[in-house]
Amino acid sequence: MKKCSPILVFLLVAFASVSEAKSNDSEGKKINIYLAGASNARIDFGAGKLSDMLRQNGFEVTMLPKKAKMPPARKVKTIFIGLSTDGLMEMLMKDLPKARAKSPGKEGFQILTTGNKLILAGSDASGVLYGCLDLAERIKNEGKIPENLAVSDQPEMVLRGTCIGIQKPFYLPGRTVYEYPYTPENFPWFYDKALWIRYLDMLVENRMNSLYLWNGHPFASLVKLKDYPYAIEVDDETFRKNEEIFSFLTQEADKRGIWVIQMFYNIIVSKPFAEKHGIKTQDRKRPITPLIADYTKKSIAAFVEKYPNVGLLITLGEAMEGDESDVEWFTKTIIPGVKDGLAKLNNTVQPPIVLRGHDTNPQLVMKAALPLYKNLYTMNKYNGEALTTYQPRGPWAKMHKEMSELGSTHIDNVHILANLEPFRYGSADFIQKSVQAMHDVHGANGLHLYPEASYWDWPFSADNVTPRQLQMDRDWVWYKAWARYAWNCRRDRNEEISFWTQQMGNDFGIGEHGKEVLEAYEQTGEIAPKLLRRFGITNGNRQTLTLGMTMSQLVNPKKYRVWPELYNSDGPEGETLTEYVEKESRGEKHVGETPVQIINEVAGHGKLAAAAIDKAAPHVTKNKEEFNRVQNDVYCNQELADFFAEKVKAAALVLKYQYSNDITDLETAVPHIEKSVAHFKRLADLTKNTYLYANSMQTAQRRVPVGGDDGKNKTWVELLPYYEKELANFKNNVNKLKAGNVGAAERLALKPAEVTLMSNGLKTFPLEKGQKVFTDEASTITELADVLKPFKAIRTDAAGQTAGQTIIKFKSEKPVKVLVGYFQDKSTTFMSAPNLETDASANDFGQAEVRLAGALKFSGLPDVNVHTYKFPAGENVLTLGHGKVLVLGFIDAVQDLKADDAANKGGKALDWLFE
Repeated sequence: MKKCSPILVFLLVAFASVSEAKSNDSEGKKINIYLAGASNARIDFGAGKLSDMLRQNGFEVTMLPKKAKMPPARKVKTIFIGLSTDGLMEMLMKDLPKARAKSPGKEGFQILTTGNKLILAGSDASGVLYGCLDLAERIKNEGKIPENLAVSDQPEMVLRGTCIGIQKPFYLPGRTVYEYPYTPENFPWFYDKALWIRYLDMLVENRMNSLYLWNGHPFASLVKLKDYPYAIEVDDETFRKNEEIFSFLTQEADKRGIWVIQMFYNIIVSKPFAEKHGIKTQDRKRPITPLIADYTKKSIAAFVEKYPNVGLLITLGEAMEGDESDVEWFTKTIIPGVKDGLAKLNNTVQPPIVLRGHDTNPQLVMKAALPLYKNLYTMNKYNGEALTTYQPRGPWAKMHKEMSELGSTHIDNVHILANLEPFRYGSADFIQKSVQAMHDVHGANGLHLYPEASYWDWPFSADNVTPRQLQMDRDWVWYKAWARYAWNCRRDRNEEISFWTQQMGNDFGIGEHGKEVLEAYEQTGEIAPKLLRRFGITNGNRQTLTLGMTMSQLVNPKKYRVWPELYNSDGPEGETLTEYVEKESRGEKHVGETPVQIINEVAGHGKLAAAAIDKAAPHVTKNKEEFNRVQNDVYCNQELADFFAEKVKAAALVLKYQYSNDITDLETAVPHIEKSVAHFKRLADLTKNTYLYANSMQTAQRRVPVGGDDGKNKTWVELLPYYEKELANFKNNVNKLKAGNVGAAERLALKPAEVTLMSNGLKTFPLEKGQKVFTDEASTITELADVLKPFKAIRTDAAGQTAGQTIIKFKSEKPVKVLVGYFQDKSTTFMSAPNLETDASANDFGQAEVRLAGALKFSGLPDVNVHTYKFPAGENVLTLGHGKVLVLGFIDAVQDLKADDAANKGGKALDWLFE
C-alpha cells in the first residue's frame, strides 16, 4: 500500500481537527431548557425572557415540554428551571448539599452549575422568575453562559413598588380633588396596552413586585352594583373598555410577579350617587351614614369579586375626620367588603390591604383590624412629600418605628417629591443611604415609590419636548436606583460607583466618563434636600422649592405656618435662619447644621456638578439630546443653589436689623437680593424653552412661594416679576427709612358685610375687651386687633362645639368672606385650623392662610388666629368640625385681607419692607 506523504498526513489531521472544533462549537451553542413542575405563568414568562436572551447571543434553544423525559447527560448543556421543592429539582440538587443549606427565602433563587447542567431553582414562582432574569442579565453582559455559577439571592424588602396617579394637574368641571373617572377623554394612555407592557417590563426588570394606582373613587368606573345601578360614572362603552383594560393589566402584571394595588380615599362617593341622594361627593365633616357605608362596602365587594388579583390601599384621612370614624369605617365597611367579595369567589386567599398612616391613627386602627384580617400592611411617607434626608429622626421617625411594630410589614412611601420636581434626580448614594435608613431607623421592609416628577401629569414629564417625553424613559435612573437598593441596600459603595459609571457610560456612549455624569447627579442630589430642610416652610406639596421663596417667607416663616416635622424629623439637628440670627445677636454657640453652612455647601455642590457634567460633555456619542437636557438640569440646580445662597445672606442681614437697628444692615442686603434676582432670571432663561411647568399640581392647594390658583404661577418666567417687585419694594422702603419718611403703619379698615343668619337661636355680641365668647365658659377677651372692633361675633356654647360640629347657615346679597378664629392649641378640645398637609380640601374656600395672627387674646384660652372663608351670594352653609372655634363676622368678598396684614405692620415683623 502506497504511503501518504507527510504533507498529506498533516492536511488530513488538520482537517479532522477543524471539523471536530466546528462540531464542538456547534454543540456548545445548543441549549436545552427543561421546565420542571406544573405550568405557571410567572415561570413561563421568566423562561421566555431567558430563552430570548440566549437566542440574541447566538444560542440554539430547545424548550423541552414540561414533564418530558429528562435529557441524557451529554455535550448539550441543559438548564433546569423550577421550584426548589419540585421533586426533580430536589433530586438534581442532592449532589449540592452546601447549596441546599443556603436555600433562599421568599422570592429568592439559586443558580448552580455542575458539568453540563445548570440548575435554576426558586423558592416560589417569583423567585424562579427573578432567577431567569438574573441569568439573562449575566448572559447579556458576558455574551455567553457564565461557568462555575453558585448564585443565591433574594430581596430584602417584601413589597417593592411604584405608583401611578390616575389623576390630573387640575380639577375636572363640577368636581373637586381626587375625583377623576376612568375615561378615554380623561386618561387616553390608560387604554394603551403597549404602554402598559413597556411599564410592566420596566418594573419586572427592576425586580419590582407591586404597582399602585391612585384615584379618589375608582369603583364607579370599574364595577356595576345591583343595588345602586345609578352610581356608575361612565357610559356602557367606556365601562366595557375599563373592564377589558383592567383585566389585561392585572393579568399581565401577575405573570411578571406584580401585585396591582388600587388606592382610594374615604369617604368619597360617585358623582351620580351623590346627586341622586342630595349629598356631596366628599365632605370631611360629615358622619358615617348607613347609606354611604352600604354603598362603599358593596363597591369593594364587587371589585374584589371581579378582580381577584388586586389589592387595596386605603387612605382613611383627608375625606373623613376623627380617629373613631377611621376605625369604624375600616373594620365595619372596608374589611367586610373585601371578605364579602372573597366569599362570592369562594376564595380564602386574602389580597393585601395597605393602610396609610396619613391623617389617621394607625395604631388604633390596626389594633382593631388585625384580629379581623391578616394580610395587612402599613405605610407612611418617608420625608413627607419631599426628599430631604437619609438621616430621619424625631417624632416622624418614631411614628414609623411604632407602625413597624404593629404586627405587619411596614412600607416607606417616597411621596410626591415636591422639592425635586421637575429636574432629574439620580444620586445613587443619597438613595442607597435613604433605603438603609428605612430599614435601620424606620423599621420598614417595603418601598412605595412615586414618580420623581410630574406625578399629576402621568405618563409625561414636564420637559418641553415633542413628542412628550415619558417619565419612565426620562427618569430611568430614579426607578433603577430605588429598586436596586430595595432589593439590597448593603452593596459596597466602590462597587456601586463602578456599576453606575457603567450605566451612565452605556447610556451616553462615554465609557468611563460615565463617572462624571454620576458625580454631577450626586452633587446636585444634595441641593434641593439641604435647601428645603433648612429653609423650607413645609415638606408637603403646598410648597414648590424649585420656584424659590420670598423674602417674607425667609424672615417671617411662622406667618406661613411652618410644618414642624420638617425641622423636627426631616434632617440632621440644626437651626432655622431666624434661630441662627437670634443666636448670633446674643453671641451664643450654634448647634448642628446651620443656614450659613448649608448655603456654602449647596453653592459648592452646584459648582462641582457643573464642572463634572461639562467634563463629560465632549465625549458623548449617543443620546445627545437627552444628555443636553441632563446638563441643563445641572445648570438649573446650580442657579437655584446660588439664588438661595444670595437670598439667605440678604435675609440674615434683614433679621440682624431687628437687633441692631442699623440701617447699614439693610443697605448691605440690597446687592445680595440683586444677585439672587439675577440668578433667578438665569433660571427662568434656562427653563422657558425647556420646561412646560415646575410643578404638576396646578391648583389652589399649592401656596409657597405664591398661590397656584387656576393653574397660575407654575413657571419661573411667571415667578420672576414677583422677585423683581420684591427687590424694588425693598429698595424703596430702605430709602424711606433712611429719609425718615416711614410713619405709623396704615390701619387696615374692614367693614362688616350685611348678612342674614338663618340658623335658629344664634346670638351675636360685640368684639371688645371683657366680652365672653362662649355661653358656658367664663373666659373673656383681654386684647384684640383694632381691625376686629367693628364686628359682632356669634356666641356659641363650648360644650356643644366639642360634642358636635359648628354649622352656620346664612344668606347675603353679595359674595362674602367669613372671619373664623382658630385657637392656637393642638389638643382635641379645640378645632384644628385648615391644614393642607393632611387635608387636600383645606383651601376650597380660600381658608388655608392665616390672615390675622394673634388677633385675639383671652383669659384662660389660647390666642386666636383668623382665617377667612369665601362664599358666593345667596344662601350658604359654613360647616366647621368638632372643637372650640369662633365665627367673628362677615366682610365683603372684594376686601383684600393680605395674610397677617393687621397683626404685623408696625410691629417686630419686617415683611412690610418687601411690600
